[in-house]
Amino acid sequence: MSDTPLTAAILGLVEGLTEFLPVSSTGHLIVIGDLLGFGGDFSKVFEVVIQLGAILAVCWMYRAKLWHAATTFVREPDSRHFVVNVTLAFLPAVVIGFFAHDFIKRVLFSPLVVAWAFIIGGIAILAVERWRPTPTVNSTEAMKPLTALKVGFFQCLAMIPGTSRSGATIVGALLLGVTREAATEFSFFLAIPTMAGATVLDVWKARNDFVHGEWGLIAIGFLVAFVSALFVVRGLVGFISRHGFGPFAWYRIAAGIGILALIYTR
Repeated sequence: MSDTPLTAAILGLVEGLTEFLPVSSTGHLIVIGDLLGFGGDFSKVFEVVIQLGAILAVCWMYRAKLWHAATTFVREPDSRHFVVNVTLAFLPAVVIGFFAHDFIKRVLFSPLVVAWAFIIGGIAILAVERWRPTPTVNSTEAMKPLTALKVGFFQCLAMIPGTSRSGATIVGALLLGVTREAATEFSFFLAIPTMAGATVLDVWKARNDFVHGEWGLIAIGFLVAFVSALFVVRGLVGFISRHGFGPFAWYRIAAGIGILALIYTR
């Protein structure tokens, strides 16, 4: 199928459905892109840029909260805490991502890495769900700055494809005493600067390599990712409050085993 509008739409749908679930959108994009024959340097940029479409879905769904924080930052302590915590959690990814970006793209973007990261991440989620401490933090504003910074370091684990950015941040927050619902929402908010920064960096590095048709494919993937992510963001917090993260952990383990089977039987 290779580089076609249908491929771009399929990958955009995959991105939108998986970006905010603890199952790794990048891992799914790498594996499904490989199955569709979508590869090369452009595919790596495409996979990052369309994530911004999913991130815009969060901006839209939480537009009132984000606007309130931006306009009352100076006079309201809760708004300052919100902005400071998201900023602190974002910083580790900026520093580590800047120095490790090229190595990660060159060495770690492979279905084999994704498969093992799926399995290990699933086991980690099950362990955290069973033995996590009693939660004491129920909102982003209630987090201590040091807690937010520590969550940011957990997010850096997601630079390994298949780990899941949302999964790493949520697991880290749970270990630090944050409730499931607050951990999930904080993962949403932290995604905004993290993925926006990753998109700008990738587009800048590849700015002279795009051709007209490739911009069209990015636009298709971006739009489909935005629309599909709206549905996920709308229902995810409620689902997690009722069912926890166990279903996603078992899915990760099964998917990882399935990918390994495909790799070794192809």
